[in-house]
Amino acid sequence: MERPIATPADPAIAAIRRFSRFYTARIGAVGRSYLGVDLTLTESRTIYEIAQGDGVTARDIGAVLGVDAGYLSRLISRLVRAGLVERRTSLADRRERLLVLTGKGRDLYALMDTRSSREIEAAIGHLGDDDRARLTGAVAEVERLMSGTPAGAVTLRAHRPGDMGWVVMRHAEIYAREYGWGERFEAMVAEIVAAFIRDFDPSRERCWIAERDGVRLGSVFVVAQAADVAKLRLLILDPAARGTGLGRRLVREAVAFARACGYRRMTLWTQSCLTAARAIYLSGGFRLVSSEPYDEIGVPLTSEFWEIDLA
Repeated sequence: MERPIATPADPAIAAIRRFSRFYTARIGAVGRSYLGVDLTLTESRTIYEIAQGDGVTARDIGAVLGVDAGYLSRLISRLVRAGLVERRTSLADRRERLLVLTGKGRDLYALMDTRSSREIEAAIGHLGDDDRARLTGAVAEVERLMSGTPAGAVTLRAHRPGDMGWVVMRHAEIYAREYGWGERFEAMVAEIVAAFIRDFDPSRERCWIAERDGVRLGSVFVVAQAADVAKLRLLILDPAARGTGLGRRLVREAVAFARACGYRRMTLWTQSCLTAARAIYLSGGFRLVSSEPYDEIGVPLTSEFWEIDLA
């Protein structure tokens, strides 16, 4: 008589394995193809990681995915032969090979990104707002616990549905209360956010949302102003996060991303009365280059233009 296969005695291990089986089956990750394309889940994740920056290395991807270097090398070679990925020599270090998506690869990524969002929406479409909020908090808590992030630590993440509404709302609330800026300022922020969503290029642009225990605390954006010029936009800190260094951390992330993307210069636009923000920009290496009167939001202000050399 064969002995029965042992099952995990730890209820946490059993619960996580049970959820893993449920979720991988739910998103169709157990078959040969994923999201209806002829790629495995690991290949799809590799495409995703390459799409997040303008040139990443195989080493970077291996560190994120935890994949064996030999296996990853063969996988990338398959993606190159399929015309989805190309290798380029780094201008900073000619010994280093960077991975970028081809036009075909970018089209495939856009297709997978759209399908992934639709499949998740189909899976949670029956949930109301309260249950969606509970699910979002639960997922964030699982991620925090399994990654070993201490409770209360501030994390930075990419934007997701609902974040842009929060960015507009917090700008409007904070600046109305502290500076008396009204609906015209709120409309301007909404227009900037709408343009970011409409024209978003994930290879050259990014939004970071800072949060602690699922509560948003701040944001910053990098958008393309020209082929070699990035623009820092919509830096906002919740009053609860002031004095913690979060503003400087957000700006450092934005500058590092812009530099990694190959931009040679980064600019920003602010107002002379925003002394705390100006101090953050100064500490981040930006310098004031010009100023001019500004009254487009119904309040007389002095606009300032700052920049940093990334080359």
